[in-house]
Amino acid sequence: MPKIIAGPILRAVNESGITVWIVTSVLSPIKLVLKDTHGACLFEQELNSTQHQSVQVGERAFIQVLHVQPESKLINGDRYFYDVITVDQSGKETSASVSLKDILYEQHSCMSFVFKSEISNLLHGSCRKPHHQSDDGLLAVDDTLKNAFNNPSDQPDMLILSGDQVYIDDVAGPTLCAIHNVIDQLGLFHEDLPLEGLENSAKLTEHEHGYYQRPMLLPDDVASETVMSYFFAAKKKPIFTSVNANNHLISLAEVIAMYILVWSPEMWQTAIMSDKNIADEFKEKFAQEKADIEAFSQGLYRVRRALAHIPVYMIFDDHDVTDDWNLTRGWEDAVYNHPFAKRIVGNAILGYWLCQGWGNDVDKISPLTEKLSSHFTDSGLINHDETIDAILHWDQWHYTLDTAPKIVVLDTRTQRWRSESSLVKPSGLMDWEALCDLQQELINQPSVIMVSAAPIFGVKLIETVQRIFTFFGKALVVDAENWMAHKGTASVILNIFRHYKTPPNFVILSGDVHYSFVYDITLKFRRNSPHITQITSSGIKNEFPDTLIRWFDRLNRILYGPRSPLNWFTQRRNMTIKHRKPGKQKIRTLYNGSAIGLLKVDKNCKNVDASLLRANGETVKFHQRD
Repeated sequence: MPKIIAGPILRAVNESGITVWIVTSVLSPIKLVLKDTHGACLFEQELNSTQHQSVQVGERAFIQVLHVQPESKLINGDRYFYDVITVDQSGKETSASVSLKDILYEQHSCMSFVFKSEISNLLHGSCRKPHHQSDDGLLAVDDTLKNAFNNPSDQPDMLILSGDQVYIDDVAGPTLCAIHNVIDQLGLFHEDLPLEGLENSAKLTEHEHGYYQRPMLLPDDVASETVMSYFFAAKKKPIFTSVNANNHLISLAEVIAMYILVWSPEMWQTAIMSDKNIADEFKEKFAQEKADIEAFSQGLYRVRRALAHIPVYMIFDDHDVTDDWNLTRGWEDAVYNHPFAKRIVGNAILGYWLCQGWGNDVDKISPLTEKLSSHFTDSGLINHDETIDAILHWDQWHYTLDTAPKIVVLDTRTQRWRSESSLVKPSGLMDWEALCDLQQELINQPSVIMVSAAPIFGVKLIETVQRIFTFFGKALVVDAENWMAHKGTASVILNIFRHYKTPPNFVILSGDVHYSFVYDITLKFRRNSPHITQITSSGIKNEFPDTLIRWFDRLNRILYGPRSPLNWFTQRRNMTIKHRKPGKQKIRTLYNGSAIGLLKVDKNCKNVDASLLRANGETVKFHQRD
């Protein structure tokens, strides 16, 4: 068993210090070495309990965050070198740069990164589904970093992942087999489950519905009959709404194993993906998915290398937890009033905290870490229901980066503006209080890069279709999660853009939708209107049905083009929206293909270039209308 089984992933970096995330198979002292661009040592010592925080999630699994602050501040634009060194009981030291195969780029003896407080070149994307039949967009990050050693001007400043880093609700059968292998090998802690006939998560691997039939296990409890009848127009329907929930993850152990498998190659080397426990009717699908997953896993050494060499920031969207997470008030009532449904959602958010949220801002999240870490002991999970309650009440997942331009990352999932009139109407993506806090972050800023999982300005035709379905009480059918779906939220966010102290220039980075586009937006009837560039890059490894997106693109141009009178019946009557064209396209505005987004911008966000980098080396640039 290797000592480091996932990571290292470089997380938050600022002038005061760096944060590194790793998962190890043993808990031992750790040294971190940090050197400046000239090789002078800035930090080299064994980390104390403040600098080195750990949560044990299995007999041989420790999720750890290393957070160090050297005496001298980091300098904008300089390259820094670092290493993570584990120390065993005999005092023997093992360097990650040496022990991890392929973690380094050629001609380098140590991991490195470039610190930038003035943002000019930023990578971003969302929606990475391992078994989707497309290339992994994160491989383009590896290519970009490798090329930047010879072309420093192309060095990206950071990578922002804006949702669906994992698909908890949509898992391939072979991946689920690998997950259970990881659980066994690492001794990931099992938990008692509030479900008759499946009282402990250890039984999931042997249950007759454990593979491809998990909707038979997922709750659709008649105890919440009143809510369910309004919510689903029926008395008994599944609470979890993903159409691909056949292998929906349930336990915390499954969630942790999933994170280990999507970011690092180590555990794949011993993973056994056998169809022994797969029912005959699913074996053909299993074989197809196995080929896709094997192709995905072969590129993970490059993904791990990339994530170790660039600051990485993350925020969740729905698939990091489950499809339609908190979409409507009725959905919330159905889930959080059902013990088993609540447990499933809570386990996914615990996984987000441990594997994503923790590294964004260690200090901000420290109250949650202090409260929950005592629930993880060397003998297993204790007071798990209390742990779930605590994580569900935490609402400080949003954060800002003190860069130029300032980066503001929104939580559009846990602070929702719930409908008071109907259980089935979509909730606003942020409530009034959260939007007021957002406005305070924006006031008097010269420019801002805002990260919102869902596009604030989306494809109007698709939003109209969602509105029609919502009118008939079917918001869940079309994932009606757009900023304009809730009147209160739409009004407030647009008023924020209209405020006279609002930054004159915005860039909005989004994902979620599985296609990519760029809009340039100005507000009518306002002196000194802010210029807003909405850039949507989705997905990293996911795509929209191609025929359908072609029709949506064509009809959207016809019905809601810049000169269409239909815009006067929407929130866009007071805006001018220009669509950029992808690549060599002269007509189409939507791009459908797995890639990572590239933003090039000056510190005032006046000059904004947007491109997509594909794993095959292709660059797709969005160009403005002539």
